[in-house]
Amino acid sequence: MDPYVNMQIVNSIAKIEFYHPKSNSLPSEVLSNLALAITKAGENKKVKTILLTSAGDRVFCAGASFDELLAIKNQHQGKMFFSGFTEVIKAIKNAPKFVVTALQGKVIGGGLGIVSASDYVVASPEASAKLSELSIGLGPFVIGPVLKRKIGLAHFSNMALDPTNYKAAKWGLDTGLYSEINEQPKLRATEVCSCYAQYSPMAMTAMKKMFWEKHNTLEEDMDNKAAQSGKLVLTEFTRKTLKEFKSR
Repeated sequence: MDPYVNMQIVNSIAKIEFYHPKSNSLPSEVLSNLALAITKAGENKKVKTILLTSAGDRVFCAGASFDELLAIKNQHQGKMFFSGFTEVIKAIKNAPKFVVTALQGKVIGGGLGIVSASDYVVASPEASAKLSELSIGLGPFVIGPVLKRKIGLAHFSNMALDPTNYKAAKWGLDTGLYSEINEQPKLRATEVCSCYAQYSPMAMTAMKKMFWEKHNTLEEDMDNKAAQSGKLVLTEFTRKTLKEFKSR
């Protein structure tokens, strides 16, 4: 099956689902379509809340596409690729509606940017999380500002400095990365969205703005970090490591 980003509106809920055959990894096209879908849902007056999910039942998101990382030839291409994560995070941040995300399984690397930008996250007991960037010669630079906002510097650095081990779902709940753990995260997230759809849109928009107060430079910070990542992805260490990972 080819990668996709689908959206359907049901009972005032914009249900957005993304898919990639390689563990729901995120190449540029999926990132762009995901940002566009979230933006359109935010602008649609018929939509009162947004539900974000991925296909399958084992992995929510494997992060950046290694195939596309290896295809990057210069710093401009590198910055443009990593800016794709920035655009998705900005779309979630700027949507005047709550974004509820359901995690059915593991989330890795850049996928944590989506999770940490979301307003409410329902995770399955199997939804462990890992920042793997350091192990391939990169760092969680682009998603760092939004992840630090969500769980604090201490927990963020703890994850970033442990790139080969997963944090259990319980850790995600305890640190505030996840809002709740449920055996059926997609069903529960739909229930949460249905509740939000009954509330005042003006109140929810005002609350959303409040959640992001004192983070006025976040988008600029992420743009700068995208350029930093775009340089690092071209280093010999990173190229070699990515090829080794792909050959396994």
